[in-house]
Amino acid sequence: MTPRLLTVMLAALLSTTAFAGAAQSADASATHRPSASTARTTPVNHISRSCAAPRAGRASCLAEYRTDIHGGRGVRGRASHAAAGTRAATMPTGYGPADLRSAYKLPSTGGSGQTVAIVDAFDNPNAEADLAIYRQTYGLPACTTANGCFKKVDQHGSTTSLPTADAGWAQEISLDLDMVSATCPNCHILLVEADDATFEDLGASVDTAVRLGATEVSNSYGGGEDGSILTNAAHYDHPGVPILASSGDSGFLNQAQVPASLSTVISVGGTKLTRATNARGWTESAWGAPAYGAGSGCSAWIDKPAWQKDTHCDMRTVSDVSAVADPDTGVAVYDTYGLGASGGWLKFGGTSVASPIIAGVFALAGNGTQINDASWLYAHADKLFDVTGGSNGYPNAGYDCGGDYLCNAVPGYDGPTGLGTPNGLGAF
Repeated sequence: MTPRLLTVMLAALLSTTAFAGAAQSADASATHRPSASTARTTPVNHISRSCAAPRAGRASCLAEYRTDIHGGRGVRGRASHAAAGTRAATMPTGYGPADLRSAYKLPSTGGSGQTVAIVDAFDNPNAEADLAIYRQTYGLPACTTANGCFKKVDQHGSTTSLPTADAGWAQEISLDLDMVSATCPNCHILLVEADDATFEDLGASVDTAVRLGATEVSNSYGGGEDGSILTNAAHYDHPGVPILASSGDSGFLNQAQVPASLSTVISVGGTKLTRATNARGWTESAWGAPAYGAGSGCSAWIDKPAWQKDTHCDMRTVSDVSAVADPDTGVAVYDTYGLGASGGWLKFGGTSVASPIIAGVFALAGNGTQINDASWLYAHADKLFDVTGGSNGYPNAGYDCGGDYLCNAVPGYDGPTGLGTPNGLGAF
């Protein structure tokens, strides 16, 4: 066994405790500092995680928001910024739909007949109303229950017996709905809310999403690998329906997490996306310290699929593809549930942003019936933007792979960003 692989496997055993704790509360002014167990030396005082660290057998949402960005701009923002029902002169802080289309060379049309499912735990009572504000602010077509574009159900498919509401997961839901809207405004959206954040309930929600006609399913949550991964793996195996999952937000320290490490799942890593004067108009690097970082590394349980050829991990390597995730170059999201006066426009990051973006890109391409796993992307990697700079490792904490691709963005495949980011629809 190589020293690099030994480091990877030992770190994987710590994955269930590597998630830094965060208070799951409605206080948008709360700050988060990594716990002592992470051994990170740089607290990130301006970023808070929406959900608490997961217990064994459970998942945590992966949304992160900026606590130094104040909302209130856009349609129906605070009265001091915009009159109700009118378009504000100043748009929300954070990237919007036009930015994402520009960065990833996406068309403004497409997605007809596609239904992107969002799977999360617990209920967001304001989901549809908040989605309406986001879409109205950016001039996107309405997506409502009334016009048939939006549907919200519980894990059994019921529209009336919804789970208990939760402020942290509500932020995740708003983020996911807004990112699908941003990338595929003509897609239908199906929100499936699991009764609880167990992998059994979340997995059952994926099954329900597919049963109800989802053409793509995004899962912006994760937890540590253990033996239960094999018990719940079948929930995430739906040939002809791309199943996507966020790679995690604790960098190389967090290692592979469930469900992103499953070989039937397309694992979505994260980048820092910045405007530039180059031909593309943007640059990207791996999302890493000090603002946490995109999850990457070796699975301790899942065998390496035949289509994945990297050499320093004998098991399944995370991730496969990526999109913007750094909260410092984050996206605008509208969320009000449980936030009181702090509710409204927030600036979000985390690989929670990247997964629904990539789901929307798959929907724009409309090729899902031919896709059973990430092998499609590996066969079309030359049509992606290759991300070649940045790292998600933490050498001061002992979680470092030197210059290796497992924690550094390098030419070709690497752990933090996978094969790269969308460059139009060619790879999808």
